[in-house]
Amino acid sequence: MALINPQVNFNGNAEEAFTFYKSVFGGEFAKVIRFRDLASSEFPVAEKEENKMVLIALPIGKSNMLMGNDVPEIMGRTNENENRSKIVIIAESKEEADKLFNGLSVGGQIEGPIGDGPWGTYFGCFRDKYGIEWIVEFDEHYKGEV
Repeated sequence: MALINPQVNFNGNAEEAFTFYKSVFGGEFAKVIRFRDLASSEFPVAEKEENKMVLIALPIGKSNMLMGNDVPEIMGRTNENENRSKIVIIAESKEEADKLFNGLSVGGQIEGPIGDGPWGTYFGCFRDKYGIEWIVEFDEHYKGEV
């Protein structure tokens, strides 16, 4: 079966954001590719862009990957207030849901506190300090692999 792994655009702070995510999820980065790593005569990279991320990837769980990149200034700024998508985490327990919600929401804006939701799951949502929207949910009746 195919996997779906979110990739998030940042305005030059992808490494900072992913270091924060790593502090919550644990693990090690699977990939760190900077613009300077791709620089060549065919693909010149401005000095102010060379340390920015082309791709940074953090494995989460058994088969998921959270990925991110910095948008080069020449392409314009990413709208950090867009709200067309969210990253959803299905936790294996209420304790794990609390840990992830409380860790990732530090410095962010809580939109729905973690707790028993009206549809029978343990649920919370927030925008983290980098502007990324998250949903954390635990469903004791969920029988699928997480």
